Amino acid sequence: MDHALRLAARGLGNVWPNPAVGCVILDAGGLVAGRGWTQPGGRPHAEVRALSQAGERARGGIAFVTLEPCAHHGKTPPCAEALIAAGVAHVVTAMTDPDPRVAGRGHDMLRSAGIRVTEGVRGTEAARLNRGFVRRVTQGLPLVTLKLAASLDGRIATASGQSQWITGPEARRAVHALRLSHDAVLVGGGTARADLPRLDVRGLGTMRQPVRAVLSSGPLPVLPQTGAPFWHLHGAADPTADGAKGVVISTAEGRLDIDAALRALAERGITRVLCEGGGTLAAALIHAGRIDDLVLHSAGMILGGDGAAAIGPMSLDALSGAPRFRLIGTRRLGPDLEQTWTAA
Repeated sequence: MDHALRLAARGLGNVWPNPAVGCVILDAGGLVAGRGWTQPGGRPHAEVRALSQAGERARGGIAFVTLEPCAHHGKTPPCAEALIAAGVAHVVTAMTDPDPRVAGRGHDMLRSAGIRVTEGVRGTEAARLNRGFVRRVTQGLPLVTLKLAASLDGRIATASGQSQWITGPEARRAVHALRLSHDAVLVGGGTARADLPRLDVRGLGTMRQPVRAVLSSGPLPVLPQTGAPFWHLHGAADPTADGAKGVVISTAEGRLDIDAALRALAERGITRVLCEGGGTLAAALIHAGRIDDLVLHSAGMILGGDGAAAIGPMSLDALSGAPRFRLIGTRRLGPDLEQTWTAA
C-alpha cells in the first residue's frame, strides 16, 4: 500500500476532477504483476492500468488500491467490475470513496462477487493525499495551499516594488514542483497587473499545466501565452479579461467573495489550489480560514519595514484570535529555507 500511495501521488495536479489513485497487483505467488496510477485527465483509472499490466497473472492475486474502486458507470466502466472480471481474489483498500456514487458500493460489489475485501490500510495517509478531492466532494471546496517567498523579516518586495528574485533557483524550482501537484494557481489582480506572471510549470517535463486563475474585479492585462487555461474570477458587472474564461462570482460587502471564488473553482472540478498572490489575497484567505497548508520559502536577506509585507492587514486585536499553523516539515533549498505548515 505504501508503494500504491507513492504511485497515486504522481497524479496530483494532473487528474482533476478525479481523485489521484494508485494500484499495485500481486500475483498468487506474491510477486508484483502490475501497477498503475490515474492518468492525466482522470483516465484510465489506476486499477485498469495495473490490470492491463498484470494480465492473467491477476487471477487469484491481491490488488492494493489507495481508494475504493468505483462502482458507477461514467465515461469508463466501474473498476470494481474490472477487478471481478480479472479474477482477483483479494482487494485491499486504504479508504472508502466519499463520492455518493460510490460510498461503499464498490466494496459491496466486490464482496458480492466472492472477493475478500480488507479496508482501512494506510487510511490516514490516503486521506491526506486526496484531501482536495474529499473536500470538493463533501464540502464543495478545494484544498488551498498558500506559498510565500519572503525575506527574513517577512517582506515579499522592496519599498519600490522589486521582488525578483528574493529566493534562489533551487527554491524557484521547488515552486514549479508545487504548481505541478496542484490543479490551479491563484493570484489576485494586483499581482497580475504588477508582475504579468506566467504561473505555469517549467523545467519539469510536464505535459499538463495548472489552470491560471486570477481573482479581480478590475481590468486585467493579457497574461503571457503559455498554453495553460486562464480563468478570470470576477463580479457580474465586471468585464472578462482578454484571452480568459470568465467565471462570475458573488460579492460580499462590495468585495469579491473568497468562498464564492473557491466554490466556483470546485464546481468546475478543481480539487487543489496553490495561491501565489500578494499580501492582500493571502490575508483574505487566512482570515476566511481557507488555508490548509502554508509553504514558506525564507531568504537570508532583510528588506525593512517599508517593504511589502507577505501578509496584508488582519485587524487582529488579540493573540488568541491569530490563525495558527503546525510545522510538519523543513528542508534547505540552496541558500534558502523551506518550511511547510498545516492548519492547526
